[in-house]
Amino acid sequence: MPLSNLLVLLAAAAAAPTPMTYDLSAGSRDRDHVYRTGHSGMEPGGTASDFLFSIALPEGNYRVSVRLGNPRSAGNTTVKAEARRLMLRNISTRRGQFIERSFLVNIRTPALPPPPPNAPGGAQVRLSPRDRAEYTWDDKLTLEFLGQPQVASITIAPVHAPTLYLAGDSTVTDQFAEPAASWGQMLPAMLDDAVAVANHAKSGATLKSFATDLRLAKLLSGMKPGDWLFIQFGHNDQKREWPQTYVDPATTYPAWLRTYIAEARRRGAHPVLVTSPERRNFETRGRIEDTLGAYADAVRQVAREDNVPLIDLNADSRAIYEALGPEVAPTAFNDGGRDKTHHNDYGAWLLARAVAQRIGAAVPDLARHVTAPAFDPNHPPSAATVAIVPSLIHSDERPAGS
Repeated sequence: MPLSNLLVLLAAAAAAPTPMTYDLSAGSRDRDHVYRTGHSGMEPGGTASDFLFSIALPEGNYRVSVRLGNPRSAGNTTVKAEARRLMLRNISTRRGQFIERSFLVNIRTPALPPPPPNAPGGAQVRLSPRDRAEYTWDDKLTLEFLGQPQVASITIAPVHAPTLYLAGDSTVTDQFAEPAASWGQMLPAMLDDAVAVANHAKSGATLKSFATDLRLAKLLSGMKPGDWLFIQFGHNDQKREWPQTYVDPATTYPAWLRTYIAEARRRGAHPVLVTSPERRNFETRGRIEDTLGAYADAVRQVAREDNVPLIDLNADSRAIYEALGPEVAPTAFNDGGRDKTHHNDYGAWLLARAVAQRIGAAVPDLARHVTAPAFDPNHPPSAATVAIVPSLIHSDERPAGS
């Protein structure tokens, strides 16, 4: 090998970041530490088995490799990241068995590149008190281990990887607390460890508010060629009683969708349109009442006219609810079914399965990263089959929007 090539390889190796490994086996020193700013350790609120572990890190994408198992005990481990993003579900280990798994986690802070003097904009995303309470807009990566977790170690290293950005409302966002959940926070578990999901969706958001809160600016600031942007708005945009953010399905709604599409394409990313899931309102014949039709049709039309891949979650959600029927469908929704818009873990999982299935047909470059098996919205699995371990944080507060 020429000396110049060898020097290049050595320089690259020297510049490569060293992975960080933490011993989380019972009685280890890493597991005994309580998290404090700038370091790593256990977060408050854990139980005798379930726990949260955080590592101070700058924003970016990270590969997390976990070694699961225990020489003395069997285990069944579910792993979530940040605000309850599902990464691994029900990984069983026998006594003395060890299994290694890896996944990518995107972490972020509210900071934005400050605009030049006299230019409009801001230096950070506009956050609500609820946002600030989440394990999302902070300076650390947080992992939650649930079920009967047996965690020997975790290894973390920064990684350059394509990123799937999500822009949307409460039916997409990473819901912070049980029992609410959204399809965006279930999607990571259905993709391989070569793609990171960056869920920027916000409860109560509209196309306009997502921009004025600088969430769109934040998302675009990190976007690079080859990334994807999934765009799903409608539930709140259709509210005439919200005059500052209302958009008409025939005029301003498609115009705003096209703005998001253009911004993604300008950066070499791939926009994908998603129709909003329907609300759970059954007619007397057992069919779902149409409350979003004009907006779903507008999304379909923009997708056709602008040659944008379409994930028709509106159609799939109707099929799922009708297949479950009026008696069972409430078990897929937040607040014991009293909430007809927002889902629980089971419902969010079903919608994410529908999204993953549609990716296979509509987004070929992303399809190869889908690991979920085939899914038929007309024959959804039962809640007992899905069985997602609930997170440690609970709240009676409903997500914003409806």
